[in-house]
Amino acid sequence: MAESRQKTVVLQGLGADIFGEILSYIYSGCLHVSINKVQPLYQTADLLQLDYVRDTCGSYIYMNVERSTCVDLYRFADVYSADIVRKACLQEIARHFLEFAGSEELCSLSVDQLTEIISHDELGVTEEITVWEAVLCNKKKLPYHLPYRLHHVPSILPHIRFNLLTSDDKTAILEHPLIKGGPGSSKAIKNVVKKNSNMKRRSGMETVEMALLFTERGDEMLWMDPGKGTYIRCHNDIHPITGAVTSDNDIYILGLETYDSRKKYALFKYNHSGNKWEQKSSLRWYDPDTDDLFEFLIDVDGQLFYLIVTFSMIELKKYNQYTNTWHNCSTPQLDERFEWCVAVSCNRRIYLFTHALFTQTEVMSYNPRADQWCRKPKSDHILDFQNAVAMGTKIFCTDSDFEQTIVYDTKTNKWFGLPGWLKSPLSTNKEIENITLFALQNKLHAVVDHSINSSSDGIIRVQQVFLYDRYEGVWKELSVLPEGPWSTYNPMVPVARMCLPYLNAQSHATYCHFFSANLRYCKYASFI
Repeated sequence: MAESRQKTVVLQGLGADIFGEILSYIYSGCLHVSINKVQPLYQTADLLQLDYVRDTCGSYIYMNVERSTCVDLYRFADVYSADIVRKACLQEIARHFLEFAGSEELCSLSVDQLTEIISHDELGVTEEITVWEAVLCNKKKLPYHLPYRLHHVPSILPHIRFNLLTSDDKTAILEHPLIKGGPGSSKAIKNVVKKNSNMKRRSGMETVEMALLFTERGDEMLWMDPGKGTYIRCHNDIHPITGAVTSDNDIYILGLETYDSRKKYALFKYNHSGNKWEQKSSLRWYDPDTDDLFEFLIDVDGQLFYLIVTFSMIELKKYNQYTNTWHNCSTPQLDERFEWCVAVSCNRRIYLFTHALFTQTEVMSYNPRADQWCRKPKSDHILDFQNAVAMGTKIFCTDSDFEQTIVYDTKTNKWFGLPGWLKSPLSTNKEIENITLFALQNKLHAVVDHSINSSSDGIIRVQQVFLYDRYEGVWKELSVLPEGPWSTYNPMVPVARMCLPYLNAQSHATYCHFFSANLRYCKYASFI
Protein backbone atom coordinates (compact mmCIF):
# COMPACT_ATOMS: atom_id res chain seq x y z
CA MET A 1 0.00 0.00 0.00
CA ALA A 2 1.24 3.50 -0.79
CA GLU A 3 0.34 4.62 2.75
CA SER A 4 2.96 2.25 4.18
CA ARG A 5 5.69 4.49 2.77
CA GLN A 6 4.21 7.69 4.20
CA LYS A 7 4.90 9.21 7.60
CA THR A 8 1.42 10.70 7.82
CA VAL A 9 -1.77 9.04 6.59
CA VAL A 10 -4.92 11.13 6.18
CA LEU A 11 -8.20 9.24 6.66
CA GLN A 12 -10.78 11.23 4.76
CA GLY A 13 -14.29 11.56 6.20
CA LEU A 14 -13.45 9.88 9.50
CA GLY A 15 -14.80 11.63 12.58
CA ALA A 16 -12.81 11.82 15.80
CA ASP A 17 -15.55 10.14 17.85
CA ILE A 18 -15.75 7.15 15.51
CA PHE A 19 -11.98 6.79 15.37
CA GLY A 20 -11.99 6.96 19.17
CA GLU A 21 -14.37 3.98 19.27
CA ILE A 22 -12.04 2.06 16.94
CA LEU A 23 -8.99 2.87 19.11
CA SER A 24 -10.90 1.84 22.22
CA TYR A 25 -11.70 -1.50 20.61
CA ILE A 26 -8.08 -2.03 19.51
CA TYR A 27 -6.75 -1.44 23.03
CA SER A 28 -9.54 -3.00 25.11
CA GLY A 29 -11.19 -5.55 22.83
CA CYS A 30 -14.60 -4.05 23.71
CA LEU A 31 -16.85 -2.51 21.08
CA HIS A 32 -19.69 -0.15 21.96
CA VAL A 33 -22.33 -0.04 19.22
CA SER A 34 -25.40 2.21 19.11
CA ILE A 35 -27.98 2.93 16.45
CA ASN A 36 -26.57 6.44 15.93
CA LYS A 37 -23.01 5.27 15.39
CA VAL A 38 -23.38 1.89 13.74
CA GLN A 39 -23.27 3.03 10.10
CA PRO A 40 -20.11 5.21 10.38
CA LEU A 41 -18.52 2.44 12.49
CA TYR A 42 -19.29 -0.08 9.75
CA GLN A 43 -17.86 2.26 7.11
CA THR A 44 -14.68 2.82 9.10
CA ALA A 45 -14.24 -0.89 9.82
CA ASP A 46 -14.70 -1.63 6.13
CA LEU A 47 -12.10 1.01 5.24
CA LEU A 48 -9.57 -0.30 7.82
CA GLN A 49 -10.40 -3.95 7.07
CA LEU A 50 -11.39 -4.69 10.66
CA ASP A 51 -13.52 -7.74 9.92
CA TYR A 52 -14.77 -8.34 13.47
CA VAL A 53 -15.95 -4.74 13.91
CA ARG A 54 -17.58 -4.73 10.47
CA ASP A 55 -19.37 -8.06 11.09
CA THR A 56 -20.50 -6.99 14.57
CA CYS A 57 -21.93 -3.76 13.15
CA GLY A 58 -23.57 -5.73 10.34
CA SER A 59 -25.30 -8.02 12.87
CA TYR A 60 -26.44 -5.00 14.88
CA ILE A 61 -27.88 -3.35 11.77
CA TYR A 62 -29.65 -6.59 10.83
CA MET A 63 -31.28 -6.74 14.26
CA ASN A 64 -32.55 -3.17 13.90
CA VAL A 65 -34.20 -3.49 10.50
CA GLU A 66 -37.76 -2.19 10.86
CA ARG A 67 -40.28 -0.09 8.95
CA SER A 68 -38.78 3.24 10.00
CA THR A 69 -35.22 2.28 9.01
CA CYS A 70 -35.49 -0.32 6.24
CA VAL A 71 -35.23 2.01 3.20
CA ASP A 72 -32.20 3.89 4.54
CA LEU A 73 -30.51 0.65 5.63
CA TYR A 74 -31.34 -0.98 2.28
CA ARG A 75 -29.49 1.82 0.48
CA PHE A 76 -26.56 1.52 2.90
CA ALA A 77 -26.37 -2.28 2.63
CA ASP A 78 -26.47 -2.11 -1.16
CA VAL A 79 -23.47 0.22 -1.25
CA TYR A 80 -21.39 -1.99 1.08
CA SER A 81 -22.62 -5.35 -0.28
CA ALA A 82 -23.97 -6.40 3.11
CA ASP A 83 -26.22 -9.08 1.61
CA ILE A 84 -27.84 -10.33 4.81
CA VAL A 85 -28.88 -6.81 5.79
CA ARG A 86 -29.96 -5.98 2.25
CA LYS A 87 -32.23 -9.04 2.01
CA ALA A 88 -33.82 -8.28 5.40
CA CYS A 89 -34.46 -4.68 4.31
CA LEU A 90 -35.86 -5.82 0.97
CA GLN A 91 -38.28 -8.15 2.75
CA GLU A 92 -39.41 -5.35 5.06
CA ILE A 93 -39.89 -2.85 2.21
CA ALA A 94 -41.85 -5.41 0.16
CA ARG A 95 -44.08 -6.22 3.14
CA HIS A 96 -44.91 -2.55 3.79
CA PHE A 97 -44.74 -1.35 0.18
CA LEU A 98 -48.06 0.50 0.37
CA GLU A 99 -46.68 2.71 3.14
CA PHE A 100 -43.63 3.64 1.07
CA ALA A 101 -45.37 3.99 -2.31
CA GLY A 102 -44.86 7.50 -3.64
CA SER A 103 -42.66 8.53 -0.72
CA GLU A 104 -39.50 10.56 -1.11
CA GLU A 105 -37.56 7.68 0.44
CA LEU A 106 -38.62 5.25 -2.27
CA CYS A 107 -38.18 7.69 -5.14
CA SER A 108 -34.64 8.56 -4.03
CA LEU A 109 -33.49 4.99 -4.67
CA SER A 110 -31.58 4.08 -7.81
CA VAL A 111 -33.37 2.44 -10.73
CA ASP A 112 -31.65 -0.90 -10.00
CA GLN A 113 -32.80 -0.74 -6.39
CA LEU A 114 -36.34 0.16 -7.41
CA THR A 115 -36.57 -2.67 -9.94
CA GLU A 116 -35.31 -5.15 -7.35
CA ILE A 117 -38.07 -4.06 -5.00
CA ILE A 118 -40.93 -4.11 -7.51
CA SER A 119 -39.77 -7.52 -8.80
CA HIS A 120 -40.42 -9.03 -5.36
CA ASP A 121 -43.09 -11.76 -5.34
CA GLU A 122 -44.14 -10.84 -1.79
CA LEU A 123 -44.83 -7.19 -2.54
CA GLY A 124 -47.63 -6.11 -0.21
CA VAL A 125 -50.04 -4.76 -2.82
CA THR A 126 -53.58 -5.81 -3.60
CA GLU A 127 -53.59 -4.27 -7.10
CA GLU A 128 -50.75 -4.11 -9.62
CA ILE A 129 -51.66 -0.54 -10.61
CA THR A 130 -50.24 0.49 -7.23
CA VAL A 131 -46.77 -0.51 -8.41
CA TRP A 132 -47.07 1.64 -11.54
CA GLU A 133 -48.30 4.63 -9.57
CA ALA A 134 -45.56 4.27 -6.96
CA VAL A 135 -42.54 4.29 -9.26
CA LEU A 136 -43.61 5.98 -12.49
CA CYS A 137 -46.70 8.05 -11.82
CA ASN A 138 -45.80 9.96 -8.67
CA LYS A 139 -47.84 13.15 -8.36
CA LYS A 140 -45.69 14.67 -5.61
CA LYS A 141 -42.86 17.12 -6.36
CA LEU A 142 -40.00 14.76 -5.72
CA PRO A 143 -36.44 14.40 -7.07
CA TYR A 144 -37.79 11.65 -9.31
CA HIS A 145 -38.61 14.24 -12.01
CA LEU A 146 -40.17 13.66 -15.43
CA PRO A 147 -37.06 13.59 -17.69
CA TYR A 148 -35.41 11.12 -15.32
CA ARG A 149 -38.47 8.87 -15.30
CA LEU A 150 -38.82 9.02 -19.11
CA HIS A 151 -35.20 7.95 -19.51
CA HIS A 152 -35.66 4.89 -17.31
CA VAL A 153 -39.14 3.76 -18.44
CA PRO A 154 -37.71 0.90 -20.58
CA SER A 155 -35.76 -0.41 -17.56
CA ILE A 156 -38.71 -0.33 -15.17
CA LEU A 157 -41.56 -1.52 -17.41
CA PRO A 158 -40.51 -5.22 -17.55
CA HIS A 159 -40.91 -5.46 -13.77
CA ILE A 160 -44.55 -4.34 -13.76
CA ARG A 161 -46.87 -7.31 -14.16
CA PHE A 162 -49.17 -6.07 -16.88
CA ASN A 163 -51.10 -9.34 -17.00
CA LEU A 164 -52.40 -8.49 -13.51
CA LEU A 165 -53.75 -5.09 -14.56
CA THR A 166 -57.37 -4.53 -15.52
CA SER A 167 -58.18 -3.39 -19.06
CA ASP A 168 -59.12 0.04 -17.68
CA ASP A 169 -55.75 0.30 -15.93
CA LYS A 170 -53.89 -0.60 -19.12
CA THR A 171 -55.84 2.02 -21.09
CA ALA A 172 -55.12 4.67 -18.45
CA ILE A 173 -51.41 3.85 -18.56
CA LEU A 174 -51.24 4.09 -22.36
CA GLU A 175 -53.02 7.45 -22.23
CA HIS A 176 -50.78 8.80 -19.48
CA PRO A 177 -48.57 11.78 -20.54
CA LEU A 178 -45.48 9.92 -19.36
CA ILE A 179 -46.12 7.19 -21.92
CA LYS A 180 -47.63 9.25 -24.73
CA GLY A 181 -44.81 11.81 -24.46
CA GLY A 182 -42.02 9.24 -24.40
CA PRO A 183 -40.67 8.08 -27.78
CA GLY A 184 -41.37 4.37 -28.17
CA SER A 185 -42.96 4.02 -24.69
CA SER A 186 -46.29 2.72 -26.00
CA LYS A 187 -44.53 0.18 -28.18
CA ALA A 188 -42.34 -0.86 -25.26
CA ILE A 189 -45.41 -1.49 -23.09
CA LYS A 190 -47.05 -3.63 -25.78
CA ASN A 191 -43.88 -5.72 -26.07
CA VAL A 192 -43.73 -6.14 -22.30
CA VAL A 193 -47.40 -7.20 -22.19
CA LYS A 194 -46.67 -9.98 -24.70
CA LYS A 195 -43.57 -11.21 -22.85
CA ASN A 196 -45.05 -10.98 -19.32
CA SER A 197 -48.40 -12.61 -19.98
CA ASN A 198 -47.97 -15.34 -17.35
CA MET A 199 -46.33 -13.58 -14.41
CA LYS A 200 -47.70 -14.87 -11.13
CA ARG A 201 -49.77 -12.92 -8.65
CA ARG A 202 -48.02 -11.21 -5.77
CA SER A 203 -48.65 -12.57 -2.29
CA GLY A 204 -50.35 -9.35 -1.20
CA MET A 205 -53.06 -10.00 -3.78
CA GLU A 206 -53.88 -13.31 -2.12
CA THR A 207 -53.87 -11.87 1.39
CA VAL A 208 -57.06 -11.56 3.45
CA GLU A 209 -57.38 -10.15 6.96
CA MET A 210 -58.76 -12.92 9.15
CA ALA A 211 -59.43 -13.52 12.85
CA LEU A 212 -58.24 -16.58 14.75
CA LEU A 213 -60.09 -18.68 17.32
CA PHE A 214 -59.02 -21.84 19.15
CA THR A 215 -61.18 -24.68 20.41
CA GLU A 216 -61.61 -25.06 24.15
CA ARG A 217 -59.59 -28.27 23.90
CA GLY A 218 -56.81 -26.29 22.21
CA ASP A 219 -56.28 -28.84 19.43
CA GLU A 220 -57.91 -26.89 16.60
CA MET A 221 -57.82 -23.35 15.29
CA LEU A 222 -60.32 -21.49 13.12
CA TRP A 223 -59.30 -18.77 10.67
CA MET A 224 -62.37 -16.74 9.81
CA ASP A 225 -63.68 -13.88 7.74
CA PRO A 226 -67.31 -13.99 8.92
CA GLY A 227 -68.42 -11.14 6.65
CA LYS A 228 -67.59 -13.25 3.58
CA GLY A 229 -68.62 -16.54 5.17
CA THR A 230 -65.07 -17.92 5.04
CA TYR A 231 -64.03 -20.38 7.76
CA ILE A 232 -60.87 -22.50 7.61
CA ARG A 233 -60.18 -24.88 10.46
CA CYS A 234 -56.81 -26.51 11.05
CA HIS A 235 -55.46 -28.92 13.62
CA ASN A 236 -52.68 -27.85 15.97
CA ASP A 237 -51.14 -28.96 19.25
CA ILE A 238 -49.96 -25.76 20.95
CA HIS A 239 -52.65 -25.49 23.71
CA PRO A 240 -52.87 -21.66 23.66
CA ILE A 241 -53.14 -19.34 26.66
CA THR A 242 -52.88 -15.91 25.03
CA GLY A 243 -51.74 -14.47 21.70
CA ALA A 244 -50.95 -11.36 19.68
CA VAL A 245 -50.15 -10.18 16.16
CA THR A 246 -47.34 -7.67 15.68
CA SER A 247 -47.37 -4.68 13.35
CA ASP A 248 -45.16 -6.77 11.04
CA ASN A 249 -47.93 -9.42 10.83
CA ASP A 250 -46.00 -11.91 12.93
CA ILE A 251 -48.41 -14.10 14.92
CA TYR A 252 -47.33 -15.21 18.38
CA ILE A 253 -49.10 -17.56 20.78
CA LEU A 254 -48.12 -18.26 24.36
CA GLY A 255 -49.16 -21.79 25.22
CA LEU A 256 -48.37 -24.81 27.35
CA GLU A 257 -45.11 -26.50 26.45
CA THR A 258 -46.88 -29.83 26.90
CA TYR A 259 -50.58 -30.42 27.44
CA ASP A 260 -50.11 -32.41 30.67
CA SER A 261 -47.74 -29.89 32.26
CA ARG A 262 -48.47 -26.44 33.66
CA LYS A 263 -44.91 -25.81 34.77
CA LYS A 264 -43.65 -24.19 31.58
CA TYR A 265 -45.01 -22.00 28.83
CA ALA A 266 -43.64 -21.88 25.31
CA LEU A 267 -43.77 -18.97 22.86
CA PHE A 268 -44.82 -20.08 19.37
CA LYS A 269 -44.51 -18.09 16.15
CA TYR A 270 -46.65 -18.82 13.11
CA ASN A 271 -44.82 -19.73 9.90
CA HIS A 272 -47.12 -18.34 7.18
CA SER A 273 -45.58 -20.14 4.21
CA GLY A 274 -45.47 -23.48 6.03
CA ASN A 275 -48.82 -23.04 7.79
CA LYS A 276 -47.34 -24.29 11.05
CA TRP A 277 -46.29 -23.10 14.52
CA GLU A 278 -42.61 -22.96 15.51
CA GLN A 279 -41.48 -22.85 19.13
CA LYS A 280 -39.27 -19.88 19.97
CA SER A 281 -38.67 -19.79 23.71
CA SER A 282 -39.71 -21.26 27.04
CA LEU A 283 -41.11 -19.28 29.92
CA ARG A 284 -41.71 -20.11 33.55
CA TRP A 285 -45.34 -20.63 34.45
CA TYR A 286 -46.39 -18.23 37.18
CA ASP A 287 -48.17 -20.02 40.04
CA PRO A 288 -50.58 -17.52 41.65
CA ASP A 289 -51.53 -19.88 44.51
CA THR A 290 -55.06 -18.75 45.41
CA ASP A 291 -55.02 -15.58 43.30
CA ASP A 292 -56.79 -15.45 39.96
CA LEU A 293 -54.36 -15.08 37.09
CA PHE A 294 -54.80 -12.82 34.05
CA GLU A 295 -52.29 -13.14 31.21
CA PHE A 296 -51.87 -11.03 28.07
CA LEU A 297 -49.51 -11.16 25.11
CA ILE A 298 -49.38 -7.62 23.68
CA ASP A 299 -47.65 -5.98 20.72
CA VAL A 300 -46.56 -2.33 20.76
CA ASP A 301 -44.89 -1.13 17.54
CA GLY A 302 -43.54 -4.58 16.73
CA GLN A 303 -42.29 -5.17 20.29
CA LEU A 304 -43.84 -8.12 22.14
CA PHE A 305 -44.77 -7.93 25.85
CA TYR A 306 -46.07 -10.53 28.30
CA LEU A 307 -48.25 -9.02 31.04
CA ILE A 308 -49.16 -11.03 34.15
CA VAL A 309 -51.75 -9.61 36.56
CA THR A 310 -53.03 -11.09 39.82
CA PHE A 311 -54.96 -9.54 42.69
CA SER A 312 -51.68 -8.74 44.44
CA MET A 313 -49.11 -7.96 41.75
CA ILE A 314 -48.34 -6.98 38.16
CA GLU A 315 -45.38 -8.30 36.17
CA LEU A 316 -44.36 -7.17 32.67
CA LYS A 317 -41.74 -8.81 30.43
CA LYS A 318 -40.37 -7.71 27.04
CA TYR A 319 -39.34 -10.21 24.37
CA ASN A 320 -36.14 -9.81 22.34
CA GLN A 321 -36.71 -11.81 19.15
CA TYR A 322 -33.04 -11.62 18.15
CA THR A 323 -31.66 -13.16 21.34
CA ASN A 324 -34.85 -15.14 22.03
CA THR A 325 -34.90 -13.90 25.63
CA TRP A 326 -37.32 -12.09 27.97
CA HIS A 327 -36.44 -9.02 30.04
CA ASN A 328 -38.26 -7.48 33.00
CA CYS A 329 -39.91 -4.07 32.67
CA SER A 330 -41.11 -1.63 35.32
CA THR A 331 -44.37 -2.47 37.09
CA PRO A 332 -46.97 -0.34 38.90
CA GLN A 333 -48.46 -0.88 42.32
CA LEU A 334 -52.06 -2.01 42.68
CA ASP A 335 -53.92 0.30 45.09
CA GLU A 336 -57.19 -1.62 45.27
CA ARG A 337 -58.33 -5.20 44.95
CA PHE A 338 -60.19 -5.88 41.69
CA GLU A 339 -62.34 -8.63 40.25
CA TRP A 340 -61.49 -8.50 36.56
CA CYS A 341 -58.95 -6.86 34.28
CA VAL A 342 -58.30 -6.38 30.57
CA ALA A 343 -55.14 -5.17 28.80
CA VAL A 344 -54.86 -3.88 25.24
CA SER A 345 -52.32 -2.12 23.01
CA CYS A 346 -53.40 1.27 21.66
CA ASN A 347 -51.74 4.49 20.52
CA ARG A 348 -48.21 3.06 21.12
CA ARG A 349 -48.97 2.18 24.74
CA ILE A 350 -50.32 -0.67 26.86
CA TYR A 351 -53.59 0.13 28.63
CA LEU A 352 -54.65 -1.89 31.66
CA PHE A 353 -58.27 -1.67 32.88
CA THR A 354 -59.20 -3.07 36.28
CA HIS A 355 -62.54 -2.97 38.06
CA ALA A 356 -64.28 -4.20 41.19
CA LEU A 357 -68.01 -4.67 41.74
CA PHE A 358 -70.00 -1.39 41.67
CA THR A 359 -66.87 0.76 41.36
CA GLN A 360 -65.38 2.93 38.64
CA THR A 361 -62.94 1.39 36.19
CA GLU A 362 -59.27 2.06 36.94
CA VAL A 363 -57.04 2.85 33.95
CA MET A 364 -53.24 2.60 33.82
CA SER A 365 -51.02 3.01 30.77
CA TYR A 366 -47.48 1.88 30.06
CA ASN A 367 -45.09 3.79 27.78
CA PRO A 368 -42.49 1.31 26.40
CA ARG A 369 -40.12 4.04 25.25
CA ALA A 370 -39.83 5.47 28.75
CA ASP A 371 -40.46 2.14 30.55
CA GLN A 372 -42.96 4.01 32.70
CA TRP A 373 -46.52 3.50 33.99
CA CYS A 374 -49.02 6.25 34.72
CA ARG A 375 -52.61 6.42 35.93
CA LYS A 376 -55.42 7.83 33.81
CA PRO A 377 -58.79 9.33 34.85
CA LYS A 378 -61.30 6.77 36.09
CA SER A 379 -64.38 5.91 34.06
CA ASP A 380 -67.63 7.65 34.92
CA HIS A 381 -69.38 4.46 33.78
CA ILE A 382 -69.72 1.58 36.21
CA LEU A 383 -68.95 -1.19 33.76
CA ASP A 384 -68.64 -4.88 34.59
CA PHE A 385 -66.56 -5.31 31.46
CA GLN A 386 -65.73 -8.58 29.79
CA ASN A 387 -63.36 -7.66 27.01
CA ALA A 388 -61.70 -4.78 25.14
CA VAL A 389 -60.20 -4.15 21.72
CA ALA A 390 -58.43 -1.19 20.10
CA MET A 391 -59.32 0.51 16.81
CA GLY A 392 -57.19 3.51 15.90
CA THR A 393 -56.75 5.58 19.07
CA LYS A 394 -59.95 4.31 20.72
CA ILE A 395 -60.52 1.30 22.97
CA PHE A 396 -63.91 -0.45 22.92
CA CYS A 397 -65.11 -2.31 26.01
CA THR A 398 -68.29 -4.30 26.58
CA ASP A 399 -69.94 -5.62 29.72
CA SER A 400 -70.60 -9.28 30.52
CA ASP A 401 -74.29 -9.00 29.51
CA PHE A 402 -73.53 -7.21 26.22
CA GLU A 403 -75.87 -4.41 27.31
CA GLN A 404 -73.26 -1.65 27.18
CA THR A 405 -70.40 -0.89 24.81
CA ILE A 406 -68.14 1.82 26.23
CA VAL A 407 -65.38 3.62 24.31
CA TYR A 408 -62.22 5.07 25.83
CA ASP A 409 -60.48 7.75 23.73
CA THR A 410 -56.74 7.57 24.45
CA LYS A 411 -56.13 11.04 22.99
CA THR A 412 -58.60 12.86 25.25
CA ASN A 413 -58.69 10.31 28.12
CA LYS A 414 -62.49 10.47 27.99
CA TRP A 415 -65.22 7.84 27.86
CA PHE A 416 -68.46 7.65 25.89
CA GLY A 417 -71.08 4.99 25.30
CA LEU A 418 -72.32 3.07 22.27
CA PRO A 419 -75.53 1.07 21.89
CA GLY A 420 -75.16 -2.53 23.02
CA TRP A 421 -77.22 -5.66 22.62
CA LEU A 422 -80.05 -6.01 20.15
CA LYS A 423 -82.51 -8.76 21.06
CA SER A 424 -81.50 -11.81 19.10
CA PRO A 425 -84.12 -13.28 16.76
CA LEU A 426 -82.80 -16.70 17.79
CA SER A 427 -84.60 -16.44 21.12
CA THR A 428 -85.62 -13.86 23.65
CA ASN A 429 -84.57 -16.22 26.43
CA LYS A 430 -80.80 -16.00 26.32
CA GLU A 431 -77.99 -16.54 28.80
CA ILE A 432 -74.62 -15.12 27.81
CA GLU A 433 -71.58 -17.11 28.87
CA ASN A 434 -68.73 -15.06 27.38
CA ILE A 435 -68.06 -12.26 24.90
CA THR A 436 -64.93 -11.59 22.87
CA LEU A 437 -64.44 -8.37 20.91
CA PHE A 438 -62.15 -8.12 17.89
CA ALA A 439 -61.45 -5.58 15.14
CA LEU A 440 -61.48 -7.05 11.63
CA GLN A 441 -61.12 -4.98 8.44
CA ASN A 442 -61.52 -1.81 10.53
CA LYS A 443 -64.91 -2.95 11.82
CA LEU A 444 -65.91 -3.87 15.36
CA HIS A 445 -66.97 -7.50 15.82
CA ALA A 446 -68.03 -9.61 18.79
CA VAL A 447 -68.19 -13.37 19.33
CA VAL A 448 -71.06 -14.02 21.74
CA ASP A 449 -71.19 -17.41 23.43
CA HIS A 450 -74.73 -17.83 24.73
CA SER A 451 -77.41 -20.40 25.45
CA ILE A 452 -81.02 -20.37 24.31
CA ASN A 453 -84.09 -22.35 25.27
CA SER A 454 -85.48 -24.48 22.48
CA SER A 455 -88.92 -26.03 22.91
CA SER A 456 -87.83 -29.14 21.04
CA ASP A 457 -84.16 -29.52 21.98
CA GLY A 458 -83.95 -27.92 25.41
CA ILE A 459 -80.95 -25.66 26.14
CA ILE A 460 -78.75 -25.11 23.10
CA ARG A 461 -75.33 -23.47 23.15
CA VAL A 462 -74.74 -21.08 20.25
CA GLN A 463 -71.57 -19.15 19.37
CA GLN A 464 -72.46 -16.24 17.15
CA VAL A 465 -70.61 -13.36 15.47
CA PHE A 466 -72.06 -9.84 15.64
CA LEU A 467 -70.98 -6.75 13.69
CA TYR A 468 -71.34 -3.18 14.93
CA ASP A 469 -72.99 -0.95 12.34
CA ARG A 470 -71.44 2.43 13.04
CA TYR A 471 -73.91 4.25 10.78
CA GLU A 472 -77.06 2.88 12.41
CA GLY A 473 -75.44 2.60 15.84
CA VAL A 474 -76.55 -1.01 16.41
CA TRP A 475 -75.11 -4.51 16.68
CA LYS A 476 -76.21 -6.85 13.90
CA GLU A 477 -76.05 -10.62 13.62
CA LEU A 478 -73.44 -11.70 11.10
CA SER A 479 -73.00 -15.47 11.29
CA VAL A 480 -72.95 -18.54 13.48
CA LEU A 481 -69.60 -20.21 14.09
CA PRO A 482 -68.90 -23.75 12.87
CA GLU A 483 -69.08 -26.46 15.51
CA GLY A 484 -66.43 -26.03 18.20
CA PRO A 485 -66.91 -25.08 20.89
CA TRP A 486 -64.45 -22.20 20.47
CA SER A 487 -62.68 -20.65 23.44
CA THR A 488 -64.06 -17.24 24.45
CA TYR A 489 -63.42 -17.39 28.19
CA ASN A 490 -59.90 -16.01 27.88
CA PRO A 491 -60.65 -13.29 25.33
CA MET A 492 -58.10 -13.70 22.57
CA VAL A 493 -58.85 -13.22 18.89
CA PRO A 494 -55.64 -12.33 17.05
CA VAL A 495 -56.27 -10.69 13.67
CA ALA A 496 -53.69 -11.11 10.91
CA ARG A 497 -53.27 -10.84 7.15
CA MET A 498 -53.38 -14.42 5.86
CA CYS A 499 -52.23 -15.67 2.47
CA LEU A 500 -54.99 -18.08 1.44
CA PRO A 501 -52.83 -20.12 -0.99
CA TYR A 502 -50.52 -21.00 1.92
CA LEU A 503 -53.49 -22.22 3.96
CA ASN A 504 -55.01 -24.10 1.04
CA ALA A 505 -51.71 -25.67 -0.03
CA GLN A 506 -51.35 -27.32 3.36
CA SER A 507 -54.93 -28.58 3.62
CA HIS A 508 -53.90 -32.20 3.24
CA ALA A 509 -51.55 -31.88 6.22
CA THR A 510 -53.62 -29.66 8.46
CA TYR A 511 -57.10 -30.96 7.72
CA CYS A 512 -58.51 -27.61 6.62
CA HIS A 513 -62.24 -27.50 5.93
CA PHE A 514 -64.45 -24.73 4.61
CA PHE A 515 -67.86 -23.74 5.93
CA SER A 516 -70.60 -21.51 4.65
CA ALA A 517 -72.01 -18.81 6.92
CA ASN A 518 -75.38 -19.19 5.21
CA LEU A 519 -76.17 -22.49 6.92
CA ARG A 520 -78.67 -22.44 9.76
CA TYR A 521 -77.30 -21.94 13.26
CA CYS A 522 -78.89 -25.08 14.66
CA LYS A 523 -76.67 -27.26 12.48
CA TYR A 524 -73.59 -26.06 14.35
CA ALA A 525 -75.11 -25.70 17.81
CA SER A 526 -73.67 -28.02 20.43
CA PHE A 527 -76.12 -29.48 22.88
CA ILE A 528 -75.50 -29.04 26.57
